[in-house]
Amino acid sequence: MKILLTGASSFTGYWFATKLISEGHDVTAIFTRENAGAYPPERLKRIGLLGKDVHAVYGCKFGDNTFIKLLKEEKFDVLCHHAAEVTNYKQADFDIVKAVAANTLNIHTVFVALKDTGCKLVITGSVFEDINKVDDSNQSQKHFSGYGLSKSISSDLFHYYARQFDVNIGKFIISNPFGAFEEKRFLNYLITGWLNNESRSVNTPDYVRDNIHVELLASYYAYFIEQVAVSKDPVMSLAPSGYIETQGDFAARVAYEMSTRLNKDCIVLNNEQKDFSEPLTLFNSDKIVEIESRFDAQKAWDELAAFYMAG
Repeated sequence: MKILLTGASSFTGYWFATKLISEGHDVTAIFTRENAGAYPPERLKRIGLLGKDVHAVYGCKFGDNTFIKLLKEEKFDVLCHHAAEVTNYKQADFDIVKAVAANTLNIHTVFVALKDTGCKLVITGSVFEDINKVDDSNQSQKHFSGYGLSKSISSDLFHYYARQFDVNIGKFIISNPFGAFEEKRFLNYLITGWLNNESRSVNTPDYVRDNIHVELLASYYAYFIEQVAVSKDPVMSLAPSGYIETQGDFAARVAYEMSTRLNKDCIVLNNEQKDFSEPLTLFNSDKIVEIESRFDAQKAWDELAAFYMAG
């Protein structure tokens, strides 16, 4: 199967590309910068690990002329649009309008090419964009994140044009992936501290979140792409779930798994949570037995520890 993938230099994008390639698919990945050396170290390392297994096209953005030409000439089976504008995504001044514009650049022209070549589309969603859930008091959750709102608007636009052009569309919804090669976020904070014999604290221990091994997430992604490719359903979605628990409990889980592997005490302390600006609970709900049964969680923990110990 021929796949065109955006966002391959990201943490999850790297793992998605790696899994798709391992399943025997022909993956072409676009990169917005002119060459690999123009990327910061973390992304450069991921691109380097993909190597020649992926067909790399540099200086290409979703929706630009190079992208449209590529889409028309190569006749892909599935366009996997995983990239999204994330600059300052946690900040109050995150530019929602600019993000939507970048995520959906020349969307009409893109759909003309998709329709003409018979290519299906899979977009990536986020658990942070979902406002259809209700909290414990049965109140509908509202947008709390500019980034989540930009993803939600972008998703609505893609689904609108998919209906207009009769292009099959799938949406793959991500919760909180963790694993090797991720950005310096919560897991990185925990493990690097423990390796330096430091205790670590959790400021939001009461939030219930859905943390999932990135390798498992990538298996779900490859499965979903394969399902979309052969299905006649015009609209599909998958929201794979991992460990649904409080962030305090997840930190304790990581400490338990890492202590023997790192040969460290892995002390974690839960601070009294004072910030409740986000929904108390955010999680996905899909699990597929055949995928779960093939996944070796202990091996994933082993490889995660080895990754951090290697420095």
